Amino acid sequence: MIRKIDNCDKEIYIEMADEFYHSSAVTHPVPRENFEKAFDHMVNDGTYFDGYIFEDNCETCGFCAVAVSYSQEAGGQVIWIEDFYIRPDFRGKGLGSELFDRIKEDFPDAARYRLEITESNVDAKRLYERKGFEILPYRQMLKSSAIVELDTLAGNPLTRALRLRQLLCRHCLRRL
Repeated sequence: MIRKIDNCDKEIYIEMADEFYHSSAVTHPVPRENFEKAFDHMVNDGTYFDGYIFEDNCETCGFCAVAVSYSQEAGGQVIWIEDFYIRPDFRGKGLGSELFDRIKEDFPDAARYRLEITESNVDAKRLYERKGFEILPYRQMLKSSAIVELDTLAGNPLTRALRLRQLLCRHCLRRL
């Protein structure tokens, strides 16, 4: 079963988000506070960012976060499947297909559905292709804030704090 995320899901959502961001499906870990902010946004606003919880026999076994945007290129609303995670013991039970059907049902007027995938995530790629997704012929680029970039540069909080101080100090910018 797939249902909308709810206030009572916070701890299990954060636990699964941490599992996901420490798996081979992603390229780098994400700090716990990002999961907390994302969860709060999903349950308190949900206008541009929403979430789903997967359950099998009343056991929570996965989640999905979706973001809503508009694309001139696509000519309408774009649904970004931001994070999609099913715990290993529950894979292969049709939950992924059920999720895509649910998203299409919840966003029937979307001009495009979009997601990211790492090269090593071959099982997910097969599912996505079965559901009609195609590999894009171009790369994406991003620019993050200094705090996010520092978080990916060094895992040690003290190192991050010292580097942030260097970045914020005008006199130190020349040394970076």
